[in-house]
Amino acid sequence: MKYLGIDVGGTNIAVGIVDENDKIVAKVSNKTPAGCSEEVFCDCVAKTSFEAMEKAGITLEELPWIGLGCPGTINRATGIVEFSNNLGFSNFPVKKMLEERFHGKEVIIENDANAAAYGEFQAGALKGAVNAVAITLGTGVGSGIIIDGKIYSGSNFAGGEMGHHVIVFNGRQCNCGRKGCWERYASATGLIITTKEAMEKADKNSPIWKLVDGDINRVSGRTAFDAMRAGDPVGKAVVDEYIAYLGCGIVNVINTFQPDILCIGGGICNEGDTLLVPLRAYVDAEQYSMNSSKKTVVCRAELGNDAGIIGAALLGR
Repeated sequence: MKYLGIDVGGTNIAVGIVDENDKIVAKVSNKTPAGCSEEVFCDCVAKTSFEAMEKAGITLEELPWIGLGCPGTINRATGIVEFSNNLGFSNFPVKKMLEERFHGKEVIIENDANAAAYGEFQAGALKGAVNAVAITLGTGVGSGIIIDGKIYSGSNFAGGEMGHHVIVFNGRQCNCGRKGCWERYASATGLIITTKEAMEKADKNSPIWKLVDGDINRVSGRTAFDAMRAGDPVGKAVVDEYIAYLGCGIVNVINTFQPDILCIGGGICNEGDTLLVPLRAYVDAEQYSMNSSKKTVVCRAELGNDAGIIGAALLGR
């Protein structure tokens, strides 16, 4: 049995063919058309999907369903993208339009972060859990929640947006309209902001400035960690502050859901134990169930950018 999963991002539409062992056997990616119509978007999704099928040597008839992970508020019951700020769509009947292009083959749609969490649950770091949470640290903070083996999306399909719980009252302005959201501090974007703020107060001759050749616009999510490894106290202070922000939000998630496992993904996780060891120490000290015999396991996600494809492909399960 083969499955087809579509992971829609602001930059790329990635389509993968997944085998019975939950492994991707063929993958094709095309640029997401910017500011396009619903018709053009669906044409691009279908084109990329058929290219992936051809690459894998399978036909549409061999697929039991087609799964789609898409940013925004996704109503799985109606098949409508109710709102997607990243793509500029509102009340978009994507299921119906794609099923027309796939000659009546069933299309199952889900929020992209939920699909990625489901991928980790089926084939990655969350496998074997009953209740689990996946957090992705990217431009924002994505999250997906699994309760009793099922994706939790709330009564209005907009649940699980943990990146938009506030950890700093009246803090940094967030794109969602609130101030102080977790993603404004714990995302890669948030880390870059914190790094730049610290650098602007630091001596221009400090190691952290030398790492970017004196150009603050070259700061990345690695800059503070690299500065810390170079012995720069500015870098260490930024990393410590970042881990506290990240840990605060994770403790809030654990205290709310008490999952078996919480996995963290995104480029920042390439720091490995440099990030995870102090993060776990923070979480262990702060979580409400610190004296419980069973604590949430905090680990690194395993599937990387493939989580969304695998999760979307297996949505029919």
